Amino acid sequence: MQINRTASAHWTGGLKDGKGLISTQSGALKDYPYGFASRFEGVPGTNPEELIGAAHAGCFTMALSLILGEAGFTAEHMETSAKVTLESVEGGFAITAIHLSLSGRIPGADEATFTEFANKAKAGCPISKALAAVPITLDVKLA
Repeated sequence: MQINRTASAHWTGGLKDGKGLISTQSGALKDYPYGFASRFEGVPGTNPEELIGAAHAGCFTMALSLILGEAGFTAEHMETSAKVTLESVEGGFAITAIHLSLSGRIPGADEATFTEFANKAKAGCPISKALAAVPITLDVKLA
């Protein structure tokens, strides 16, 4: 089985004065603005790092749901945030870390079991695998 998803970016202008638009195949993002200011200066708009974070949080949480289900658990709710760190390094900028923060309510599961399954999901989700060059950390809280 092979699944292909697409996204696109359009850019006009230089790095600092330019403007970009990002779109996804699903339409979840359609000509959504991004640029230097939204990436480096906190101006409204998106940026590649927050999109990676959203993808990683979503993938990880789905993978954890699968692992829980295989063990006979069903999440009442789970919340995952992903903090993607972009830093200036020798030769330019790089993503140097990703930190996942998970909280959830899983009837019948204890903290140790939830943490074990979360670590398994962190290692096994496709986005974690794609980002394997970046250190990925995780904290887990059972509600």
